[in-house]
Amino acid sequence: MSKYAVLIKSTVTPLPRNRVKIQINIEEGIAAKIHQINLVGNHTIADNSLLGVMKLSTGGWFSFITKDDQYSSIQLAADLETINSYYLDRGYLNFTIDSTQISITPNKKHVYITINLTEGNKYKISEVNLVGNLIVPKDKLMENIKLKVGDFYSSKKISKTKVAISESIGEEGYYFANINAMPDINEKDKTVAVNFFVDPGKRIYVRRITFSGNTKTRDEVLRREMRQMEAGWISSKDIKRSLTRLKRLRFFEEADVDVKRVPNTIDQVDVDYKVVERPSGNLMAGVGYSQTQGALFDISIAQENFLGSGKRVGLTFNNSRVYTLYRFSYLNPYTTINGISRGFNIFYRTTDSERANLTRYSTDVYGTGVNFGLPISEYNFFNVGGEFDDTTLKATRYSADEIYDFIDKNGDSYKSYRLTSSWRHDTRNRVLFPDSGVLQSVSIEAALPVSDLNYYKLSYKHHWLYSLAEDYILLLKGNVAYGDGYGDDDGLPFFENYTAGGPHTVRGFRGNTLGPLDSNHRPLGGNLKVVGNVEVILPVPFTENIRSFRISAFVDAGNVYAFDEDFDSSEIRYSTGLSAIWLSPVGVLSFSLAKPLNDKDGDQIESFQFTLGTTFNW
Repeated sequence: MSKYAVLIKSTVTPLPRNRVKIQINIEEGIAAKIHQINLVGNHTIADNSLLGVMKLSTGGWFSFITKDDQYSSIQLAADLETINSYYLDRGYLNFTIDSTQISITPNKKHVYITINLTEGNKYKISEVNLVGNLIVPKDKLMENIKLKVGDFYSSKKISKTKVAISESIGEEGYYFANINAMPDINEKDKTVAVNFFVDPGKRIYVRRITFSGNTKTRDEVLRREMRQMEAGWISSKDIKRSLTRLKRLRFFEEADVDVKRVPNTIDQVDVDYKVVERPSGNLMAGVGYSQTQGALFDISIAQENFLGSGKRVGLTFNNSRVYTLYRFSYLNPYTTINGISRGFNIFYRTTDSERANLTRYSTDVYGTGVNFGLPISEYNFFNVGGEFDDTTLKATRYSADEIYDFIDKNGDSYKSYRLTSSWRHDTRNRVLFPDSGVLQSVSIEAALPVSDLNYYKLSYKHHWLYSLAEDYILLLKGNVAYGDGYGDDDGLPFFENYTAGGPHTVRGFRGNTLGPLDSNHRPLGGNLKVVGNVEVILPVPFTENIRSFRISAFVDAGNVYAFDEDFDSSEIRYSTGLSAIWLSPVGVLSFSLAKPLNDKDGDQIESFQFTLGTTFNW
């Protein structure tokens, strides 16, 4: 705690019957601050570079919170190890920290730290070899080598290589393989040959897979997510994939795995998956706010894990100034043991488009739908379904000519029978706040010829997450959607148009306001949507809880186009800014501060945007 000025005084007072009273008075004083950190012996690496990787410092803007300017012997030892790794990752194979001196001023208010080091020479990789019982083909193992001939020696790359080789061999059941890296140094050429010695040990078999923490969820719900099987040899890949599948279930807050050797055996293990359940069945009533939809009132009876079976049942009522929704839904993700899902829903919805910043009209819609999901492979899924809805369109006295023209031509009531299908490729490690993987999806929706309006809609989405550095993640998102009519219908119904602008597409522009306008100069939407987003997810200051709170810097681009318009890249709108999302106890809270980069006359700018208690496009 750096309380070097502490004063401790004890007072002993005799008491009757051979007893004493001991009173200890403590004056903590102020914490000693680090006044200066001196580095001696670093001739090639600048002081600022080394001081930048240390946790201890002479203070900064947030030191009153982080306490990084208070001396700690434990933190200093960690910083010395960080400096050692910093050099070893840059080729300084013989780097050493010779000594450290800590001195404190007579008034015990300031600490001086001096670190003496010897950098040594830099070494390059001359050769990389694999030696021992490799188990798998050498060519396959060589793909795991992170070092390249001609690169500078790096202990970090060696560690990553050891882990990669171990995992590759672990897929064949040799879970406790021992991988050692032995450098062979050539002082004359300042090069080093690295030899990886592989000792696979015994092939390990899984005796039993157990689950703990699932007080409500049945074991079979967890077991059907397993890719590692009992009585078979262990696979590090299957163990990790099984854990990922548990994390992707919405009714667990946390999931972890523990592999333990079976006592008195040399080739058997037990695998225990530990989960922490989240409340999955509840009655919720809440309020929220969206700048597009205004105040929201929501009441729902939702059971993500009905009776511990993994089935989802929900009864929802949502009300806002834009729409009112009544909906009952059901989904069984494992109708068959092979993972074929089946679900259906029944709904009634009213919409006031003017409240959503669109052209003036309203709709009353009721309908139902059924869908089936089929896992094609571990990461690929196919869905097919059918939907029916009955739409009543209502114009207002201020509706645009386009609305009246559409009603004159097609009437104001439409029955639609649609087929839907989609393909999804998903390698993300989590559904909410993922930090690695790819999500791609292609969806097709078509109204059958027996419908009153004949049209189709196509959509492609792509999400890609890539780790730039520790705690910095690059997220690329793209969405292209197109719709059109067929047969006697020469276009997409306007109430099926795509829209852009707002928190989920191009931030900095008012929700749904980009694109074509009607005769009253209000947004009408279009049949072609193009949206792209680039985000760098940033580390959350002062906390490691990145799974419930996320901040990012972003660049958005996009627009929508009318049926009679050609795609024009000059009409794409751009914006940049910062955003934050928090999975709060009352719902999803998101906000963004954005600056449009190329807004034009007539665009509706909204730099600060936020939503509370509404869904978010992950």
